[in-house]
Amino acid sequence: MVSASHATHNLEITAENLQEDLARLEIQKQALERELAAVVAHLGSVRRTLDAIETLVHDAAQRPTPRSAGAAVTGHDRPEASAEARQDTPSPEPDVNSGTTGPRTGGRQYGRLTEQILEYLDHSGDADVRARDIAAALGRDQDSASINAVRSTLDRLVGTSRVRRTGRGLYRAKRP
Repeated sequence: MVSASHATHNLEITAENLQEDLARLEIQKQALERELAAVVAHLGSVRRTLDAIETLVHDAAQRPTPRSAGAAVTGHDRPEASAEARQDTPSPEPDVNSGTTGPRTGGRQYGRLTEQILEYLDHSGDADVRARDIAAALGRDQDSASINAVRSTLDRLVGTSRVRRTGRGLYRAKRP
């Protein structure tokens, strides 16, 4: 039979070993949490960048390609071309969401996103607003590229101090 003092000694050694393991595991946990936070931040950055690039590629695909330097000049290209000759140029359509006009491609408004976002935030008062809600209000919530274009514009506006970031994913108009 094992003596009580021997059993107590074994328990003490086990407790010391567990204390050492606990300290080592705490340090490892903190290191992993820091690494995870860095990975999450990098992942978000890569996603935003990729979405912005996809938006640029999509926008570029929607635009006509520029003429090559050696292309012939037609009546449409000359400044003195008549209005009748330019009838095939689409005129701006009003954006039902913002009351603005501008070229439309695939049902989406382009060119005034910054102004639209600032206008929306001005009308939201002191409320914190999510990027997705802004995108929905502007009619830009059809796909992730459109929503990320709003997020990228908001990030740019925060960087230029025109908009305040009030929390993770929350924005508010900057008041004077």
